[in-house]
Amino acid sequence: MADNVGSRRVDGFLRKEKKWKSEFEKLRQIVLDCGLTEDFKWMHPCYTYDGKNVVIIHGFKEYCALMFQKGVLLKDPNHILIQQTKNSQSARQIRFTNVQEIIDMEDILKAYIHNAMEVEKAGLEVELKKTSEYTIPDELQTKFDEMPDLKTAFKSLTPGRQRAYLLHFSNAKQSKTRQSRVEKYTQKILDGKGLND
Repeated sequence: MADNVGSRRVDGFLRKEKKWKSEFEKLRQIVLDCGLTEDFKWMHPCYTYDGKNVVIIHGFKEYCALMFQKGVLLKDPNHILIQQTKNSQSARQIRFTNVQEIIDMEDILKAYIHNAMEVEKAGLEVELKKTSEYTIPDELQTKFDEMPDLKTAFKSLTPGRQRAYLLHFSNAKQSKTRQSRVEKYTQKILDGKGLND
């Protein structure tokens, strides 16, 4: 294994890990066997090919996973790639609940990792949904009608910031909650800031 800053940070991450330690260690060995470069991004082990993010190892309460950045472009003959949330456009996961599942699937996992590397070698990109394809919740549209300067400020945000707001507002089940969220973030939008700025 290369002695780089990413690898040392992954070593530290694994030393502190309690719940998924053996699973993460096995996934790390499999990914490194495929020839990817180890790094540490977004607080997780991340593996790159030619500087491009290919796969991340991460854990959740119920499972741990390999998450492929461009998973939507991968061949999935085993039907094991999972869309993490309904709004995930590109990334796909392969989930595990114990180390034996990982050991049993090692050859399959290597095939998926090699496929992901081929996607990068070919320079393939995911066609992401445009911001204009997202529905503007009625509560936000009403606020736009009341405050034209809010609509102008919203339109001047980056597409990523616009999407974050649209998803945050739309994810609320009740109109009252959507309205409350719009009110809460109106000033941030007017200030040209994103949801998490």
